[in-house]
Amino acid sequence: MTIIVSGTNRPNSNSAKISKYYQKILAEKGLKTEIIYLTDLPETMINTERFKQNYEAFKPFQERVSAADKFIFVVPEYNGSFPGILKLFLDCCKFPESFYDKKVALVGHSTGRYGNIRGIDHLTGICNYMHLHVLPMKIHIPSVHQELNESGELFKEDTLKFTHEQMDKFIAF
Repeated sequence: MTIIVSGTNRPNSNSAKISKYYQKILAEKGLKTEIIYLTDLPETMINTERFKQNYEAFKPFQERVSAADKFIFVVPEYNGSFPGILKLFLDCCKFPESFYDKKVALVGHSTGRYGNIRGIDHLTGICNYMHLHVLPMKIHIPSVHQELNESGELFKEDTLKFTHEQMDKFIAF
């Protein structure tokens, strides 16, 4: 199973729109996916409740992560890196069984001109530590607000070309 992680808990985010785009195109290519929206995470994650051995509120997320063999992280730029909620999500997942020797593709985006290059580099380091095998082709979508149409879908020719290429490589990965 492949899970797409929409990497922010901001409502109506560009990450959610891009995650849906990836899910749609991957389905057309024959790969079934599920999306984990970080907006759905339990509110108690921020407190010490999450350190309990059996953190009941997180179990449904942990079960989905444990069952997956591949991931796609769609990650916005927050202050030159990635959202803290994504790091908290990763930290709440059991180590090493959640991600060890599994595969991941990374998609960064920003409203600025670099498409979250630094954040994806930071996340790559964390993925390497967790023994996640990172697809070498990483996507960086700059000026994301100009890349999405009124329906919330990517439409620019170069972006479509590169995202399709990444998805094809991911399927074969």
